[in-house]
Amino acid sequence: MSKELLNALNALETEKGIKKEIVIDALEQALVSAYKRNYDKAQNVEVEFDKRKGDIKVYSVKEVVNNVFDSRLEVSLEDALEINKAYEVGDTIRFEVTPRDFGRIAAQTAKQVIMQRVREEERQMIYDQYSKYENEIVSGEVERHDSRYIYVNLGNVEAVLSKKDQVPGEVYKSHDRIKVYIYKVVDPSANNNEPEAENKDGKKRRKNRGPQVYVSRSHPDLLKRLFENEVPEIFDGTVEIKSIAREAGDRAKVAVYSAEEGVDPIGTCVGPRGERVQAIVNELNGEKMDIIEWSEDPAKYISNALNPANIVEVRFDPENERVCTVVVPDDQLSLAIGKRGQNARLAAHLTGYKIDIKSESDMTDLAEQTTVTPSATEIEEVEEVSTDSTEE
Repeated sequence: MSKELLNALNALETEKGIKKEIVIDALEQALVSAYKRNYDKAQNVEVEFDKRKGDIKVYSVKEVVNNVFDSRLEVSLEDALEINKAYEVGDTIRFEVTPRDFGRIAAQTAKQVIMQRVREEERQMIYDQYSKYENEIVSGEVERHDSRYIYVNLGNVEAVLSKKDQVPGEVYKSHDRIKVYIYKVVDPSANNNEPEAENKDGKKRRKNRGPQVYVSRSHPDLLKRLFENEVPEIFDGTVEIKSIAREAGDRAKVAVYSAEEGVDPIGTCVGPRGERVQAIVNELNGEKMDIIEWSEDPAKYISNALNPANIVEVRFDPENERVCTVVVPDDQLSLAIGKRGQNARLAAHLTGYKIDIKSESDMTDLAEQTTVTPSATEIEEVEEVSTDSTEE
């Protein structure tokens, strides 16, 4: 067994890159537990693995004392001096207690330890590989699903696609190839909150203890990465994506900007005959795309964000600079607000402003009411004058 174990450790180091010393240290600790468990021994023991011969020996470690109270943990100074005249109280002595049949237990334990170390190393390698792809797009194949997750095979790891990361209306069938955005990779050593998969009968399966990769189809940065893939000018920094607001599966707004003269950021993203943006729309199964130009002028930026509606004026609240009222022509009100308020909602998310949209006629009526309706102070003054006249 000793020769076979040494060969296995050497092969492990060569093929998997797992250092022999790490496995031996783990093996010695596991053998201590195995000895105490199989031989019902409570004494302080150490296991020593001979790295040259492969032999395994068990030692009982005892402390030298004047008076022995527990023979399993202590040895008298008198007995210690018989072994070596140099021993003193407080020293420790190791006595070999290797059982005759310990080789069988050692072989089983060694096999378990080596397999565990291989699994841990493989998990770490997968984590190291996919942590580099965090915040990137990858292609995967839909494998299966349960009541909570879609499981996507990325090659040598199974990623999870939660309900909130799925696009409403999209149907994911087994063996479908889809593009997903990796937004989080959990280290296997800290993977305590991973999802529990379910069997077909609904019962919880044992958790996968490997690295957990979380992917999304609804994340705004998925859209950003798709634009980088389709538009070289975004990838090289000529055109910059300033902000994205997205209601996955329905509509998105993308604010773009270019500091270089002569570069049309919107036209660049749309591409010849709309080919670039159409490729992204097709990947997202028809999700509508509004590409607008970012501006340092907040009023102009907000006006652009409410595209396709025409804007008459943007008024900012003097008490809160992040709140504004947008005035639009009467016939543009519904267009500015959008179906179920979507256009206004996306514009507010894109710009970071709270936007109140009003038609020109509403603003006119509001102005007239403000002019005609006297203030409380004015009413009090009129009442005082009227009382004084009556008394005279």
